[in-house]
Amino acid sequence: MGTDRTHVLLDLDGTLADSEPGIISSLKWAFAEEGFDPPSDAEARSVIGPPLELGLPSIGIPDDALVRVIARYRERYEDTGLYEVSIYDGVIEMLEGLRAAGYVLAIATAKPERSATRVVDYLGLSDSFEVLAGATLTSERRLKAQIIGHCLHQLGIPAELPDLGDHVIMVGDREHDVGGALRHRIPCIGVTWGYGSETELLTAGAVVLAEHPSRVVDLVAAPYRFDDDR
Repeated sequence: MGTDRTHVLLDLDGTLADSEPGIISSLKWAFAEEGFDPPSDAEARSVIGPPLELGLPSIGIPDDALVRVIARYRERYEDTGLYEVSIYDGVIEMLEGLRAAGYVLAIATAKPERSATRVVDYLGLSDSFEVLAGATLTSERRLKAQIIGHCLHQLGIPAELPDLGDHVIMVGDREHDVGGALRHRIPCIGVTWGYGSETELLTAGAVVLAEHPSRVVDLVAAPYRFDDDR
């Protein structure tokens, strides 16, 4: 493989799956049901990835309404929106290439774990991953760094391993993927087909950008120097 790398952690929404239709339609429905003007597609798209309680205030939901709006969102998403999803072109081949190269694959997603499991099962991707680590619905595990830490634990990898970044790499499309990885001294490949911009990813500290899933296998194998003092 060219390096000591053994494990690849992958984000779900915006990296493996285009979940935008189901998330946006569920957000608009939740806003309307709770008496708020529905967001534009661009506004709704901007909050895909991180936990909703972090993004919704930026598109008009006051703090005292967050719980209500998120509950409404989940009501529709779990029933309908979850299935309004598709796999990005090239992702199946990317996963096959990574596994053929000998890497152990895991999902580390800020989507609630029970929802993520249903999405991955629905898309027929479950057999590709050793571990699926997602968020809890409580405050126990919400931030991406917490989710990555849980993923490492599930994989049996000590988070305090001095050369962790030589063995593990993250692949994601938003700044919280990059920042969460860096908290564990893990480099992150930023993908540009998802919901984050090149500027967002590079500013956060992505070591390299992938413009298509076909680039990821080669990029995973490369050695990286990166600023992990964050």
